[in-house]
Formats: sequence, structure tokens, C-alpha cells
Amino acid sequence: MKLRNRWLIKFLSAGVAALVWCWLRTMRFSRFSVDGRHHPSNPASEQYLYALWHEAHLGPLCDPGQCKVLISQHADGEWIAQVCQWLGLGVIRGSTTRGGCQAVHSMIQECGSNNNIVVTPDGPRGPRRQMQSGAVWVSSTTGIPVVLLGIGYSRAWRANSWDRFAVPVPGSHICAVASAPVCIPPDLDRAGLEHWRLHLEAELERVSGLAEEWAARVRVQGRNAAPPEMPAQPAANKKAA
Repeated sequence: MKLRNRWLIKFLSAGVAALVWCWLRTMRFSRFSVDGRHHPSNPASEQYLYALWHEAHLGPLCDPGQCKVLISQHADGEWIAQVCQWLGLGVIRGSTTRGGCQAVHSMIQECGSNNNIVVTPDGPRGPRRQMQSGAVWVSSTTGIPVVLLGIGYSRAWRANSWDRFAVPVPGSHICAVASAPVCIPPDLDRAGLEHWRLHLEAELERVSGLAEEWAARVRVQGRNAAPPEMPAQPAANKKAA
């Protein structure tokens, strides 16, 4: 059902936000950063563009920090955006499929602001875990480094959707693994964009795997399960040829 009535949308979003807030209070949240930085950062000193898979949308709500989230302009986007706003998150409307130019322009305007940016680069329609190039272009244009954020759940329900959207079971544990910041060179041509898109996609898969393995250990060993060992970094960030 597509919601069109603005008062119904406002009422529904407030109710959903209240339920999400209560649900989040039951969660345990652990984080690990590959290079030891604290995330989410204080954007006044270090501003980042955070990228995570669409299926893991709910994980960062445990500690959103000062962030603006890119929300699609599809039919349900308005009430989802209002839920985020009720929970204290800023919102940027648009995606790479609808409102793409507006969304990119809005993200560029956030450069130097007091907000980090959060995107789901395989959304809103997939394919699952295949990164689109919008985040690469924005990072290259603005100079904002990209941090890839992997999310794992000790227990979660999975929706029968294109992304297998994950809903953590109340009382479960959420594990987050952040990559080292990736600095994208400016003035990329098409080949350069594709090079860095593949690089970020592989790194997001890597930290997602680390987060999921950590969450699986938590499920067996409890909340004191060891975080990921400091992994060797993939090939050093080199400018695309």
C-alpha cells in the first residue's frame, strides 16, 4: 500500500519511530575499527561518507552520531524519511535511480558541514551487494573520505526481499566493523570511477564478512567474544591508472 495522506504518514512515522526507539533499547552494540578510529566521527574535525549495504540499514541506528542519511524518493520514502527524523537523523532525499542529480547536489553541499553522510550504495532496488558509482563520484568531487561499514547480527529475521533486509531479534547483539578511510582521487574518468567502485565494493564485502563472523562468535560465546583480529589491509589505495 502506498501512503499518500500526509497526516497518516506523520502519524505512522511517529508510531514506527517510537517502536524502533524501544526496540533499540534492547540491543547490545559493539564496534571495531580497522585503524583504531572512533566511528561515527565528529564531523567538525573529521567528516566521512559512510557506506553500508541496504540490508543493514537498521544497525547504525544504535549510535547514529551526527549524520544525514540518503533516503530514496520511492513511494514509501517519505514516511521512512520522517521515521529517521523522529529518531534524530538528518535526511537527504534521492537515489541513483530517482532524484539522483538532486541527491548528489545535496551531498556535495554537505561538504564541510557538521554532518557525516550515510549511503546504501546497492539501494534502493539492487542488485544486492553490488555497489553503484554515486558514492565514488561524490567522494571524488568533494574530497570526503569513504568509510565502509560492515554490520553483523547475532540473531536476525530476514525479509523475502531483493536485499534480504535484516531485522535484528530484540535482545540480540549488533556488531559493526569500520574500514580505514578511503580517499578517492579527484577528476576520475569512467575507467577510474569503475576501478574505485570495484575497490570499495570489495572492501565493503570484506568488513561485512568480518562483522558477520564476529556476530556469529557472539551468538556462540556471548558478548565477550573477541572482536576481529586486526586484518591485513588489501592493496594500498593507489590512484587509478
